[in-house]
Amino acid sequence: MIETMQDSRPILGYILKGYPRISETFISNEILLLERMGFKLRLFPMRLPRENFSHDSVKKIQAQVDYLPTELFLDFSRLITPNIFLAVKQSSSYLRTLRYAAEGTHKKGLATLKHLLQAGYLTNNLLLKDRNIVHLHGHFAHSPTSVTLFASLLSDIPFSFTAHAKDIYTTAKDKLKRKIDGARFVTTCTAHNEEYLKNVAGNSSIPVFRIYHGIDIELFKQQQFNIIPDKPYRILTVARMTEKKGLPTLYRALRILRDNGFLFRHTLIGDGDDREKILDLISSLELGNSCEWIGTRTHKEVLQYFNESDLFVLACEIAKSGDRDGIPNVLVESLAMGVPALSTEVSAIPEILLNEKTGLTVPPSQPAVMSDAIIRMLTDHDLRQKLITNGRRYVEEEFDNKVWVQKLGELFLSQNSLLQTNSTKTM
Repeated sequence: MIETMQDSRPILGYILKGYPRISETFISNEILLLERMGFKLRLFPMRLPRENFSHDSVKKIQAQVDYLPTELFLDFSRLITPNIFLAVKQSSSYLRTLRYAAEGTHKKGLATLKHLLQAGYLTNNLLLKDRNIVHLHGHFAHSPTSVTLFASLLSDIPFSFTAHAKDIYTTAKDKLKRKIDGARFVTTCTAHNEEYLKNVAGNSSIPVFRIYHGIDIELFKQQQFNIIPDKPYRILTVARMTEKKGLPTLYRALRILRDNGFLFRHTLIGDGDDREKILDLISSLELGNSCEWIGTRTHKEVLQYFNESDLFVLACEIAKSGDRDGIPNVLVESLAMGVPALSTEVSAIPEILLNEKTGLTVPPSQPAVMSDAIIRMLTDHDLRQKLITNGRRYVEEEFDNKVWVQKLGELFLSQNSLLQTNSTKTM
């Protein structure tokens, strides 16, 4: 879209929960593609990375990264000083933002205070010192967008945000609406989310757009797939070990398969807060000889496991908190790689797994139904052929990340003229 080598290019500021994150490759890919379109970005993560390695795409990103102070109490001295300076310099806007924050505070007063102080730090130390930053964008509708909203009020820089999954469904509707009403525009990664957010927005004039994450079609190339797999069947799951991933349902389904003499080898890639709980379940179900957990892996390693797998399975469900998936990117990647995918009917998953056409979906939390579907997808060769062919074609047509980031870039330009320059280019 835009291309200029001048240092005075307008800058798009991204406020992120953390950066880089292995589980958020879609964000780093988005940033890289926006840079290739000619956008100049500056990144403001709220946390340091959790992993000690990153995907190759992160290394290609040129954007300057400025980490915000993370902890309210440990970083209080770093947070409070710039806020005092800002309150003195811009007393009216600071008091207005303080009142706005207080009006929206319910039970999470300390979290709101931290987000306000982070926004004050960001505004005083970074935004006011770099006047080329003309637009702010928060990734995830909860804490990153809270900081983005407050920073927008303090700096008078317009903002937008992308809403994903947990951040939508575990946030009170009135808080979501306040954020929507304050934004220039909102994007989200599924049609299911888009409908929900538009209902929350009500008669608001703020537009909500669906922008799928998509994947790098060239990276996830379809293998020469064996329609008739050999035994033991190789089953793959890539998921964070959290409630919404439904891993207990999956392992109970695998126990049913084992009890029926079905030969398989299951691999789980990922980590998370429920690690010990899941590993204890695998042990209690006596699945240690059939199932392995190998922790977090790089994209290159995940690709290799896709190449060696006969079936990809996710048992997603809605957590007690309301947390749920949108469209897990690993489902898109699986279809692109020619690995048939099975998951549940939760949320937007049927937008990628069109039942009986590009994949299979089953009701959540029903191990017996899932076990039957696993058997069918591994032994019905005509079904496998159809799903492999249709799945790859569907991903190519609907989930190419270059196409979707192009649309996102066009939104940034159309919704904020200050981002535009005289020369343009497309990816």
